[in-house]
Amino acid sequence: MLPGMAPELLRIDHIHVHVRDRAAAVQWYERTLGMTPLSEFAVWATPDGPLTIGDRSGTVHLALFQRPVAPSRSTIALAVSAAQFAAWRQHLRTVGVAFTLEDHQLAWSLYFTDPDDNPFEITTYEVGHGRV
Repeated sequence: MLPGMAPELLRIDHIHVHVRDRAAAVQWYERTLGMTPLSEFAVWATPDGPLTIGDRSGTVHLALFQRPVAPSRSTIALAVSAAQFAAWRQHLRTVGVAFTLEDHQLAWSLYFTDPDDNPFEITTYEVGHGRV
């Protein structure tokens, strides 16, 4: 490594998300994104600590902190295949989550928010694989 170069990163470990009501948020995240509490991190789920939730594959973790909600400037973007994108579009409709569909030329994205106005994006770069 050259002097002044940043060391390599492995991955994003987790993302902090502030919610008004952690119990209600867990229900929304499970129903909407299929994320459930991770038992291996339950010890951290104190009143001031995070309740860590994750997806079925264990690759996406969110740390839910019960805090006063403030406007978020960061969007949590999740990558999917073209086939998964179509399935997510239908799933969001089924669970009653309003979204917008954006054609970014190099990608297609679905934008929506959780009940605490935390912004999310589901995106696919497989734009040449048929109509989304």
